[in-house]
Amino acid sequence: MSTGLDLAATLHRIVRDATGSVPGAQRGSLLIEDGDRLVYRAAVGFDGLLGAPLRVPSDAGPADAGPADALPPPDPRGGPRVVAAAEWYRARLPDAAALSRLPAGAAVVLAPVSLHGRPIGALAVEQPAAAPLPDGRWALLQALAASASAALERRELYDDKARSAHENRVLEEVLNAVAVHASPHQLVEIISSGIKSIQLRPQWSAVELVLLEDPGRGGSPASEPWAGREARVYQVPRRAPTSYWNSIRDGALAAGRNLGVDLTFCFGGIDGEGSQVALLEEGIRRGVHGIAVAPSDAPRIEPMIRRAREAGIPVITFDAPPVEGSGALAYVGTDNVAAGRLAGEMMARLLPDGGAVGAQLASLRAANGPERVAGFGAAVAGTAIALQPASENMYDTSRALELAMEALRTGELAGAFGACAENGPAWGMAARAMGRAGDLKIVAFDLVPETIAMLREGTVHATVVQREYDMGYRTVQVLHDMVSRGVEATLAELPAPRPGEAPRSARLIDTGADVVTLERTPWSRPLSEHLALETTRKTANRRRGQARAARPFELLAIGVDVGEEGFVEKSARVEPGSLVGRVLSVGRSIVVDTLDERASDEAAGELRGMPDVAEARRRGALTLVGVPLLARGVALGVLVLSSERRAACSAEDLTQIERITDTLAVALENGQLVRRITERTQELEEANERQAALLGTIQELSSPVVPIARNILVMPIIGTMDAQRTGRFLESMLREISERRARVVLIDVTGMAVVDAVAADHLMAAARAARLLGAEVVLVGITPAAAQLMVEQGLDLGGVVTRSTLELGFAYALSQTGGRVVYGRSRRARRS
Repeated sequence: MSTGLDLAATLHRIVRDATGSVPGAQRGSLLIEDGDRLVYRAAVGFDGLLGAPLRVPSDAGPADAGPADALPPPDPRGGPRVVAAAEWYRARLPDAAALSRLPAGAAVVLAPVSLHGRPIGALAVEQPAAAPLPDGRWALLQALAASASAALERRELYDDKARSAHENRVLEEVLNAVAVHASPHQLVEIISSGIKSIQLRPQWSAVELVLLEDPGRGGSPASEPWAGREARVYQVPRRAPTSYWNSIRDGALAAGRNLGVDLTFCFGGIDGEGSQVALLEEGIRRGVHGIAVAPSDAPRIEPMIRRAREAGIPVITFDAPPVEGSGALAYVGTDNVAAGRLAGEMMARLLPDGGAVGAQLASLRAANGPERVAGFGAAVAGTAIALQPASENMYDTSRALELAMEALRTGELAGAFGACAENGPAWGMAARAMGRAGDLKIVAFDLVPETIAMLREGTVHATVVQREYDMGYRTVQVLHDMVSRGVEATLAELPAPRPGEAPRSARLIDTGADVVTLERTPWSRPLSEHLALETTRKTANRRRGQARAARPFELLAIGVDVGEEGFVEKSARVEPGSLVGRVLSVGRSIVVDTLDERASDEAAGELRGMPDVAEARRRGALTLVGVPLLARGVALGVLVLSSERRAACSAEDLTQIERITDTLAVALENGQLVRRITERTQELEEANERQAALLGTIQELSSPVVPIARNILVMPIIGTMDAQRTGRFLESMLREISERRARVVLIDVTGMAVVDAVAADHLMAAARAARLLGAEVVLVGITPAAAQLMVEQGLDLGGVVTRSTLELGFAYALSQTGGRVVYGRSRRARRS
């Protein structure tokens, strides 16, 4: 019975049963369409013909290249199709070097395999002679072919749902990346890995993002002078674990926003300036209120955890537990032993007859990997499965692939367990390279884009998925509670150790794990459902209203830096005779077959002759696709994809890429708009600060306090007296009266713009305030026009003394302070 857990085993069993149903049959195979070619999806008995096991899947030649009966019609009334075995193998098995060993007159019986009524392949069984099969055996062969059709239809149904759900997830990740101001590196990685794992058949070997440096100049694609424009070119390598850590970060940032805390999330390596130890030390120095760290080397960071605790800073870990006896208060993440048991139970179902199973983890010094391997071993104990010692790749994806290749070359492995995010894809790539995709039973961990692609194609059979978004969210939540409510109160509400479980130094907060397969099984959740639930949960968290903490907290979260090896970022000019230049000029997508010399279209020939197309062809690219990033008619750049397959991009593929690209364009435009607004706001703030400083200087200069004689001050007023300026004027006047023990203050209003009722009120307030300190205010410099205006308005200055000029006011002040003005003549005047 097919459970949907292992399509390769199901198809292999069908071919084995079909071969056994035909008397004298030695070989059988299942060939299925893949684009314009056929591939072997299962095969039995080819060792004698090839001298080595037939790789599955492997190429079986073009679908339209002989023999003519390669795809028999699905109508059962048409009867069996029989072709000469030598002719069949010569066309469909190019590496068959021993066709002479075939029995004389051997033939291949072809039973149609269809998908929704359309022929897509054939179940091919070799029989010793060309004699027709008896009706009963033909009916059995047809039934087995129908079983293969049903299994493939079921797989396609789940794959279509997973493809749609994954596209929604990628679109959501693009929008979220812009919302949190992700770097261009992260954006292009989301797009690159997303498209590669959504679209399996094109097998995109490279995805390149070309962004114009100045996209805001305006103009339509057809009218914009693209030639010579500066652009930034981004190329991203394969970096499996990054999306896992991005998801943790997204959950943590969402919690920070919802709780109203100041959260810094950064990634630290093992050594160097940006190591986790250095980041912890910096957090302690800054005096943050709480720290969460995902220990890549738990023993190494333990002294810093203890230093933080001594400084009164609560510390918890996430993703990986701390060392036993740690100063960390709690561990938020997966119960790794339990998750490892789930993986082991799935492997036992995949290998009911047992076999050797390889294991690989990221690091033996991070406790999560060894704990998962231990749980896996406990689950397969007592079965015929022999778990091999685990190797560690030390967070290096290239080393992970090398270790997996070496293990497959030197060991007779029936299965493989990838205990960390990058390990499952490494086993999958090694299985492809060794011709064992689907045959090697792989159970992975986490759900990075590479794992999603391998689940859909059948290379990875199952994966244990941590709830990493929830892990990041819960981490910040727990840390916030410890800071706001107290450590003891928070720990009292956390789950206690389970019965029979030894108490841990750090309290475990298990965020759970799910087993995910492409199809629904009794033991797992289908990929499409898991992706849809994950997207819904993230969207709901972002829409929650923001809470506000009683006081602002500064929290620090430190993840694991997986590096950016191989990432390319460079500057370039848009050349008119390039694919990018052509896409920008016409404002639409262009698909180029780099080898199609048959096309008579002059434009197609011109495209193939472009230097960048010729360079891509030299590197082995047979299909190039350029898609413009358009936002409200303005081109922001071009997304360029290349594949080593002919006719790799179907109309459906292109439509899907354009949907993703349109979302990326809108997100980039919004991001650029936010950056421009931020820059403009900063410029305005700086201008306001300069203006405020200038106004302050002007105000100081417009109302100076000048002591001109003992106990006498002069304060000129220039401009307008408003409420704000009156306050500063009074403050300055009263301070000087007090410090200099002034008895008379001459307020010179010669430079005042208007002396109206409002100004008069302000001047009267100054006079009353001075009188309280025992000083008298004298108004000087009232012009005739100001005097006439004051009379017309009926203004009354009360008992305030006024003088028309400063000289007269000074004479009055001297008389009030016991002084006098002495006028003398010059020597020249006396001689005359």
